[in-house]
Amino acid sequence: MIWDWNWTLEILPQLLTQGLLVTVQATLGGAVLAFVLGLFVALLRRSRRAYISRPVGAIMEFIRSTPLLVQLFVLYYVLPDFGFKMTALTTGIIGLGVHYAAYTSEVYRAGIDGVPKGQWEAAIALNMPRPYTWISIVLPQAVRRALPALGNYVVAIFKESPQLSVITVVDVVGLARGVGSESFRYLEPMTIAGLFFLLIAIPASMLVRRMERRLDT
Repeated sequence: MIWDWNWTLEILPQLLTQGLLVTVQATLGGAVLAFVLGLFVALLRRSRRAYISRPVGAIMEFIRSTPLLVQLFVLYYVLPDFGFKMTALTTGIIGLGVHYAAYTSEVYRAGIDGVPKGQWEAAIALNMPRPYTWISIVLPQAVRRALPALGNYVVAIFKESPQLSVITVVDVVGLARGVGSESFRYLEPMTIAGLFFLLIAIPASMLVRRMERRLDT
């Protein structure tokens, strides 16, 4: 099969403005949810109350131990039977966010554990309110330590987003597959979709590496 540049230029705007836009929306939405929910989960898992920390830990372990694909199927095809119905894109964002929150929570926990013990003791000695200690002293340092790993998870979410096609989300890969099936030409659309991922994932990975080096200095 010979590469058809005319066909490529014809389908490029559609893949860019429709398919890639959905992929970016799913990635950003999933990442924001994963970061916020992951921090909340990390704080719950540090609770001194076992009836809070243990169930939360068990749920996160269950999520990490099951495939994202299965979780997406349950969210989109099973939950509507119980009255929870959402759009495909919203379901995909929630699926990505919850799945990766199980991982980002561990990143936050490591960042919190990395805060020197002396700073906790100093805050107690100065009789600082516990919420102030967390907000002003602990979390800023923990999040700073966690940033490089969180950046890696953004790239991972971006690369996982094509799995949303199983719940009818038409991302750039799904759109490329549809265009290919209509024209019986898969070379151009699938290659373009792959290039889109490379053009975004590689600079993002380089940015994460640079962030890691900068934080290590």
